[in-house]
Amino acid sequence: MIDLVSDTETIKQLPPISPPPAAAIASGGDASTQRLPRDRYLNRELSWLDFNARVMALAEDASLPLLERAKFLAIFASNLDEFYMVRVAGLKRRAETGLSVRSADGRSPSEQLEMISARAQELAERHAKVFIDEVNPALSAEGIDIIGWSDLDDDERRRLSGYFTDQVFPVLTPLAVDPAHPFPYISGLSLNLAVTVRDTGTGGEHFARVKVPDNVDRFVRVRRTGAPSAIAAFLPMEDLIAAHLDLLFPGLTVVETHSFRITRNADFEVDEDRDEDLLQAMERELARRRFGKPVRLEVSDDMTEHMLELLLRELEVDPADVIQVPGLLDLSCLWQVYGVDRPELKDAPYVPATPAAFGERETPRNVFAALREGDVLVHHPYDSFSTSVQRFIEQAAADPQVLAIKQTLYRTSGDSPIINSLVEAAEAGKQVVALVEIKARFDEQANIKWARELEQAGVHVVYGLVGLKTHCKTCLVVRREGSTIRRYCHIGTGNYNPKTARLYEDVGLFTAAPEIGADLTDLFNSLTGYSRKEDYRNLMVAPLGVRAGIVERIDREIELAGQGCAARIRIKANAIVDEQIIDALYRASLAGVPVQIVVRGICGLRAGVPGLSENIEVRSILGRFLEHSRVMEFGAQGQTWIGSADMMHRNLDRRVEVMVQVKDPKLVDQLSQVFDSALDPATRCWILLPDGTWQASPTDVEADQVRDHQAFLMRRRRPDQP
Repeated sequence: MIDLVSDTETIKQLPPISPPPAAAIASGGDASTQRLPRDRYLNRELSWLDFNARVMALAEDASLPLLERAKFLAIFASNLDEFYMVRVAGLKRRAETGLSVRSADGRSPSEQLEMISARAQELAERHAKVFIDEVNPALSAEGIDIIGWSDLDDDERRRLSGYFTDQVFPVLTPLAVDPAHPFPYISGLSLNLAVTVRDTGTGGEHFARVKVPDNVDRFVRVRRTGAPSAIAAFLPMEDLIAAHLDLLFPGLTVVETHSFRITRNADFEVDEDRDEDLLQAMERELARRRFGKPVRLEVSDDMTEHMLELLLRELEVDPADVIQVPGLLDLSCLWQVYGVDRPELKDAPYVPATPAAFGERETPRNVFAALREGDVLVHHPYDSFSTSVQRFIEQAAADPQVLAIKQTLYRTSGDSPIINSLVEAAEAGKQVVALVEIKARFDEQANIKWARELEQAGVHVVYGLVGLKTHCKTCLVVRREGSTIRRYCHIGTGNYNPKTARLYEDVGLFTAAPEIGADLTDLFNSLTGYSRKEDYRNLMVAPLGVRAGIVERIDREIELAGQGCAARIRIKANAIVDEQIIDALYRASLAGVPVQIVVRGICGLRAGVPGLSENIEVRSILGRFLEHSRVMEFGAQGQTWIGSADMMHRNLDRRVEVMVQVKDPKLVDQLSQVFDSALDPATRCWILLPDGTWQASPTDVEADQVRDHQAFLMRRRRPDQP
C-alpha cells in the first residue's frame, strides 16, 4: 500500500464553517445564494500549494520506483517555479498598486502573500529533506551517485579539472561589483554563485557573481576511478565551478561561495486594443519577460547574513520572498538523473492500444469509414494518440476527397506530426485553417515559430481572438462523398501534442454527427471571421455558454431530485474555483443531490460540511499520468459532457472553450466506468476534509485490497501487458 499519510500535514486554511440556515435549501436563484455562509470558499493559492504537496507525497512514497520518486521531486520544483512566476507575481502586482480586490475567501493580496511565504518555506524544507534523507541515499545505494567535489579522488579531480579548463572556463564571465561595476542583471531561474573575494594586498573584500551556464547540463557525468561502468555519478556544475574559482580570480583569496537563484514575474499582458499586429506585440512582450521584477529569491541555507543582505538590497527583494534551501537548489535538475538507463528503477513501459474501430496498429482502417458507423471515444494514454487523433489528421491530409481541415492548436510538440500533416494538406491544395494560440503561457515562442512555418506553407493561420485565449481542442474535416459533403469532427480535453498525450490522461470524441459538424463550422467561422455566434445546437461554448450551461444542468438536477428522481452529479476536472458553479453545487447538496468530484489540483469548494455540503465528496488522484480530462455527468438527465473547460474564471470568462455531449450509450458507459473506478472506496486517492485539509485514503482497507485507478485502466485496456 502506498503510504501517503504524510500529506495530511497540509495547513488548515480556515476555521470551522458556520452552517447556513435551513431556509437556504432553495433550488437556485440569487436569494438562495445570498443565504449561503460567507466563509464557504477555500483559498485558491493555498489549495494549489496543497496540490503540489500531494505531488511531493508521491516522491515520499517508498513503494514507487526510485527514479519515479526523483521525477516527482523535479515536477514539484518546476510547478513551484511557475506558481511564483504567475500567481505570486499577480498578487504582488495587486498589492503594490493598492488594488483592494480580495480573494473569494476574503483575504487581501498582502494577506495571501504572507500565507504563501510561510507555506512555501515549509514545503521547500520538506522537499529538500525528502531528497537528502530518502531519495539521494536510495539512488546512491543503486549506484547513482550525486556527489560533491570533496567526494572525488585525486585522479577524478585531475580529469575534471582538465574538463573545466577546456569546456567550462572559456564560457564563464565573473562579474565584479564595485563603483565601476554596477550589480549585474540576474536572469530569472538562472543558477548563480555569489562570491566574496579578498585582495591579499589591501585586505579589502569584494563581491562577485558567477553565472552557472544554463546551456549545458546541470550535472557533469563523472567516470569514477575503478568503478563498474554501470555506476552513474553526477557532479553539480556549481560545485565544479566553485572548486576552480581561483582560476577566475587569480591573485585574490576566495572567502565564501554560496548558490542563489531568483524567480521573476512572467505574468504579462498584451495591449490588444493598441497593437495592430498581435504577433509582433507578443514578441515584444516576450522580450520584456526577461526583465520582470523578482518575486522570489532562493538561497542555500548556509548563506551568511552579510551576503544575504547584499542580495536583498541589490535585487530589491522583500525578505519575506526569501526561501532558504538545504542542499541543492532547483531540483528540477533531477530530470537529468531520471534519464539514466535503468529501466528497473522506473515504471514498466506501457504501449497504448489502438481503438478497435480504427483497426490494428499495423493494419489501420479508414477513419472516415469507421466514423460513418458511429461515434468513437478515445481515452489517452490508454488509447494511442498516434493511431487515433494523429491518424485522423494524417488520413485527412492524404485523402484526395478531403476539401478542408480546420484545427485549433493551443500547445503541440517541437517535432509535431500534426503540424507536418497540416503543411502537407496545404501543399496538396486543401483549404487548411489553423488557429494557433500564441498567447499559450510559456509556449508563446514555440507557437509563434509554428505559426510562421504554417503560413509559409500556405496554411491560413489565425492568432486567436482579441481579449480571449482559444483553449478549445477541436478539429473539423470537410470531405466530399459523391454528391454530398460530410463533416468529421474531433473534440477533446487535451492538446494536439503527441508527446504529452503519452503522459496526460485525456478523452476525445470522434463523430460524423451532422449537428456537431454544423456547430463546429459555426465555431470556426467565429474564430476566423467576424461572426458573433452565441448559441450552438449541441455544444456549450465559453465565454458565454459554459458556465450558464453547467449551472442550468445543476439546477435541473435539483429540480428532478425534488420530483423524486434519482439525481446525481459527477464532475472530473483539473480545478474548481468558480464561485457560481460552487454555489450551484452547494444548492444541489442542500437539495439532497449526491455530488462527487474528482479534481486534480485546486479546489475552492468545502466538502462534507454539515448543513452545507454533506452530500458533496471531493477526491484527488495523482499518479503515473497527469489526470487532465474534464468530464461531467448529470445522472437524472442522462447527460455526459466532455471538453476543454475547467471550472475557473479564466476558462469560463476569458477563453474560448468547448464542451460536447457524448450521446452514444456505449460511450457514455465507458466514461461512467472511469468515474466508478476513480470513486471506488478502495481507490488510492486523497479526500478533501471539511476543514480544508487533504487526507490520504483509503485508511480502512487492507493493503492488498487497495486499488490503483490508473493501473486498473491500463490493465483493462491492455490485459496482455504486465
